[in-house]
Amino acid sequence: MPERPMQQPHLADSIDVVEEALSEVVLSRIPSTSPFHQPRQLTEAERERFRKMSRDSREARRSALAGEGPAPLHEINRPNFNPIDLMPQRQAEGKTALSLFSGGGGLDLGVERAGFEHSASFEIMSEAGDTLRKARSNWNVFSGEDGDVRKVDFRKWRGDIDLLHGGPPCQPFSNAGRQRGHLDERDMWPQFVRAVKEIRPAAFIGENVPALASPKFSQYVSENIIAPLAGSYHIQQVTLQASEFGVPQVRKRVFFVGFRLKRMANAWVQPAPTHYWGEPSLNGAEQRCMGLREALGLPGLGFDDLSPTIRSSLTGPRHTTSILNSVAAQRKFESLQVWPNGVAADRPSARAFVAKNGHFRLSVPDVALIQGFPEDWPFVGATYMALGQIGNAVPPPLAYAVASSVMDVLEK
Repeated sequence: MPERPMQQPHLADSIDVVEEALSEVVLSRIPSTSPFHQPRQLTEAERERFRKMSRDSREARRSALAGEGPAPLHEINRPNFNPIDLMPQRQAEGKTALSLFSGGGGLDLGVERAGFEHSASFEIMSEAGDTLRKARSNWNVFSGEDGDVRKVDFRKWRGDIDLLHGGPPCQPFSNAGRQRGHLDERDMWPQFVRAVKEIRPAAFIGENVPALASPKFSQYVSENIIAPLAGSYHIQQVTLQASEFGVPQVRKRVFFVGFRLKRMANAWVQPAPTHYWGEPSLNGAEQRCMGLREALGLPGLGFDDLSPTIRSSLTGPRHTTSILNSVAAQRKFESLQVWPNGVAADRPSARAFVAKNGHFRLSVPDVALIQGFPEDWPFVGATYMALGQIGNAVPPPLAYAVASSVMDVLEK
């Protein structure tokens, strides 16, 4: 008896199955102004669990701020760390800089302190643009739709810019993301390269997560960053650790530094570490980097450590006021008796909102310090938006070190 052929599913049946599966997914009702946000695909039941968590957290915060919660356990901290001390203002005559993907201003601030005069900043997030304007009312800031670099003709700045700098979105390459590289619509390195070609600055600094320097993306770097500019620029790549420049955090970044003239490229020397954590002899630096508790001015525990890498609240599957990026980071914060979830808007609110485990609750100003921003840098937006700008930023002292190394060459 011949074998009966397997019955193929009817096309309509297949469509019904797909539609049934899709109908279980409920779109998030939380609005986002971040172009980097990719919300989770969740069912109504899953979303309701998150809503309940948010409602419970809001009620606990409201109760605490109304004086109805547990009595505060910690005094308002007075930090020992002042990032400006790591960035003495340099004076230079007429060296100009233009910023792309400016975010909350980490690169912009470091470049300014290195002696460059600001020409323009481009940033697609409106709140981040407002941060830049509030921090520096004299800066020329393009944000929102006007800050979308894909729509800008940069040739108008040709001949007027000494340094072009920017950190294209890191989500296409980050270990915390899907690492889709050029397949990710947020990959903006081609736009950075286009801007370099159109402006033709004397030098450029491109920045990103260290994963971009890994073997996984070596072909991408070669084909999309180095090759398109190799005919006009001499490019060097370096990975730097923020704590080696005084920032109390474990945070590596990769920098691509390019010079139009070969003699300048040959004269460039990558920044040497100014600080150490652990054994001073390992990197040759003479100054000790503060640990997290010392930097924030918290009472001693008998030990201290660097902060884990701060994550951005804008780039994950849901907006959050947590700065945790891994289970290892959670263990580190626990050992330091610091609570990294539900970061408060300011220090009085953090003190009033007692963490369940009694640990010290962080505030936005504390997280900004951990990232190397000075106390008076005015992040605009809701708490999650401020944390997102901070977490996406290059630590300003690290930006300062790289920009100063470029200034050393341009001034000769």
